Amino acid sequence: MHQTRAALAEAIGTAMLAAAVIGAGQGAAGLGALAPVPVSAVVGLSLFTLITVFSRVSGGHINPAVSLLFLSRGDIGPTRAGAYVVAQLLGAVAGVLMVHAMFSLPVLQGGTIARSGASLWLSEGVATFCLILVIAGGMHVRPALVPALVGGISACGVWFTASGGMANPAVTLARALTATPGGILPGHLPMLVLSQLAGAAAAILVARGLFAPDDPPVTD
Repeated sequence: MHQTRAALAEAIGTAMLAAAVIGAGQGAAGLGALAPVPVSAVVGLSLFTLITVFSRVSGGHINPAVSLLFLSRGDIGPTRAGAYVVAQLLGAVAGVLMVHAMFSLPVLQGGTIARSGASLWLSEGVATFCLILVIAGGMHVRPALVPALVGGISACGVWFTASGGMANPAVTLARALTATPGGILPGHLPMLVLSQLAGAAAAILVARGLFAPDDPPVTD
């Protein structure tokens, strides 16, 4: 029963995140160069809120890369991780379709924006590496601050990466289903998602070396 509730929380949380991200992009479409300002604020505040709300039910992953981190730590098993990823993917799709309905757009559509090239792949690897390393470090030094840390690094990622710092394979895949400014050509998804997973894997390896369980407290 608890695993069912946890998977449902992951689906709802990811749906709300996808709706926030895609909806913010659509709402800010007329702002031109200023669009990243509201989008970064929405991304950061949404993640802080959603992780805080769902953390006691499912851990508040709402991202397959985060579930991979917790799987590698032994905090969840393969069955739960798989259930989470399926729930996250379904939730992300539902969130994107909800945005279409809210903005009176065709509910079923496809991504039309090209997002390909080495710079974007590197950006997504870096963005996901930063996200996962921040979570691992936050869990090591002060777990209660993880929602704020995730919100902060994700809001920054909108600005410091060429790709906008998506760093979430589930939401990235769902972007293939929207022609709004947050959409992606379906054929450009594989390399973006692979880059995200590579960044997450690299961060997990680095975190194992950086954050030792027996680290003494910092006093200076």
